[in-house]
Amino acid sequence: MDKNPLESDNMWKGASPQIFSNAKKLRANLTAAEEMLWLAVKNNQIDGYKFRRQHPLSIYIADFYCHALKLVIEIDGGYHLTEEQQLLDEKRTKDIEFQGLKVIRFTNEEVLVQLPEVIDKIKAFIKTR
Repeated sequence: MDKNPLESDNMWKGASPQIFSNAKKLRANLTAAEEMLWLAVKNNQIDGYKFRRQHPLSIYIADFYCHALKLVIEIDGGYHLTEEQQLLDEKRTKDIEFQGLKVIRFTNEEVLVQLPEVIDKIKAFIKTR
């Protein structure tokens, strides 16, 4: 089977300079949930894997990305509960997964209240790779 032409080993998937600039701004203004998860995954704390925060991917910015695992972790705030945003999130997930990546989503509340369980779910995903 031919390889998807959009699937490459480039960890930025052709992100534009504007996406990089936006990602830098987001890294400086993490939400409480993003900050909490970042403290748990940075410095290769999860099974030795390197995670990046607010990482440019094509036209998107992933909340967290591990290139070795081809894993995107998204942290969704309350506005993600609206029907319109859920449709946009579904499209975003399909676009990202079309590039050969996997997306896992958590809510802000899950990260803030159940961080050990969130970490366990990430580790469970790693075991399946």
